[in-house]
Amino acid sequence: MASVDADGAIAVYGRGSVSINSGGEKIFPEEVESALKSHPAVFDVTVVGTPSERFGARVTAVVELRPESSADPPDLGQLQDHCREHLAGYKVPRAVVFVDATVRSPSGKPDYRWAEEAALAGLGPDLGDS
Repeated sequence: MASVDADGAIAVYGRGSVSINSGGEKIFPEEVESALKSHPAVFDVTVVGTPSERFGARVTAVVELRPESSADPPDLGQLQDHCREHLAGYKVPRAVVFVDATVRSPSGKPDYRWAEEAALAGLGPDLGDS
């Protein structure tokens, strides 16, 4: 998915097959991942949708922190504040799961199936609906 601005600039959002539909809004994980990767404590991240009774799906980030950040890791609120500087409010992650290492394919693409499983396991049975 992409768009072309009036000045001819192209904005690439990502593949529609992994987009998250939250409350009727389409959210492209790559856009959220890019915002999160700009946080100094984040080494790698994969963003997926997890179930939400209210919105259908909510944005959940599966985050691998930089080793030097382990002493004082950011919390969900800090990552949300950072994302709000770069994204519309509806795209900001509503949950975060920290992992030791993210999983990518041999070509370097995020493994969204693995990330969804990790997110669901990390959130546990009570997913909440924030």
